Amino acid sequence: MNEDELPDELENDIDDIEPIGDESQLYEHFRVVVDKGQAMVRVDKYLFERIVNASRNRIQKAAEGGFVMANGKPVKSNYKVKPLDVITVMMDRPRYENDIIPEEIPLDIVYEDDYVMVVNKPAGLVVHPGHGNYNGTLVNALAWHMKDTPGYDANDPHVGLVHRIDKDTSGLLVIAKTPDAKTNLGIQFYNKTTSRKYQALVWGTVEQDEGTIVGSLARNPKDRMQMAVMADPETGKHAVTHYRVLERLGYVTLVECILETGRTHQIRVHMKYIGHTLFNDARYGGHDILKGTHFSKYKQFVNNCFDTCPRQALHAMTLGFVHPATGEEMNFTSELPEDMTRLIEKWRGYISNRNLE
Repeated sequence: MNEDELPDELENDIDDIEPIGDESQLYEHFRVVVDKGQAMVRVDKYLFERIVNASRNRIQKAAEGGFVMANGKPVKSNYKVKPLDVITVMMDRPRYENDIIPEEIPLDIVYEDDYVMVVNKPAGLVVHPGHGNYNGTLVNALAWHMKDTPGYDANDPHVGLVHRIDKDTSGLLVIAKTPDAKTNLGIQFYNKTTSRKYQALVWGTVEQDEGTIVGSLARNPKDRMQMAVMADPETGKHAVTHYRVLERLGYVTLVECILETGRTHQIRVHMKYIGHTLFNDARYGGHDILKGTHFSKYKQFVNNCFDTCPRQALHAMTLGFVHPATGEEMNFTSELPEDMTRLIEKWRGYISNRNLE
């Protein structure tokens, strides 16, 4: 498996590229003037040969995000560089070069041995430094927890996070404590032999008891803060989500989602694609009242629900993999956090007490 084939869970983009905020404010991260004698070559290949520790895949993602420029204008990966072109990689924040600093942040450790650790991440905790969150992250917490572990270096990409979940998603993550463990777990994720189940509360009544969503995902050309399902399946990254209904609760539905692939925002985008945006998912419009009545009591009820669970109602509930050293099947479950539990109870109370309308 070469580096360009790594799944989303294992990619560390150039400085974790993901545009946020005011994109008119860009900062230079790499700059080169093409030699006079340079033959015309694709810009992704050209940069791959010049940027240390960046794969061609990562450079291509930077270009997709509009961050690779030739003479001040964004170019795609297939742009052919010409002599004296000024090629830059621009980002929406200053270049960050500091090492990861250990910070004493509480961790909910579900399992730990000499090779792996499984943690239950709370909503609101950023997984990895970047995008203005340069400290106070899960990686900083791991660096503190393992600061006395022989051979563990939080700045070494050969150990640490094997996959990620969004800041406002709660649930289970596996961390590799040795290079061999990360390689082994990475192959399991790549071969889709891991098991990951999520629970989500979504807007609307999901009619089918179960189903499968297939849709390639790429950055939304109309809103670069979002991902979107592409009309052309050859565009973006192939993504598959299986779902089944757990409970219908009036104008919302509790569903279980099983990931076959692990793309950025996959569940959030796929559920919106079939008309069932995650409850209170501000990035994708779920923080509006998408289903229900116009009665003021109902609006007040939903706003109270938003306050109860002030983030997208998504929890990484189960995680299964083969232990990289022992070969043992490992399966872990994390109960729904309090905010989602209270949210679901509120909706159960609503459907049993329709006079709220």
